Amino acid sequence: MTYFIALAFLAILASLGAALFFMMRDGRDDKPKTNHMARALAFRVGFSILLFVCILLAWKLGYIHPTGIPAGK
Repeated sequence: MTYFIALAFLAILASLGAALFFMMRDGRDDKPKTNHMARALAFRVGFSILLFVCILLAWKLGYIHPTGIPAGK
């Protein structure tokens, strides 16, 4: 589970970096703007939602256990 979460964070950071790259490169030197930045940001949102759902599912199935303040107090 730890490896999956680390891989998901890396995918989120990679898509954010790709969006930055496309933001800086698109539309320069009389080239038309493309939608690569929007697509990279959409992938980032998708990866974030997938990570959140997987963490909730892992908690529900008992693979991970919360720590900290006990529930109901």
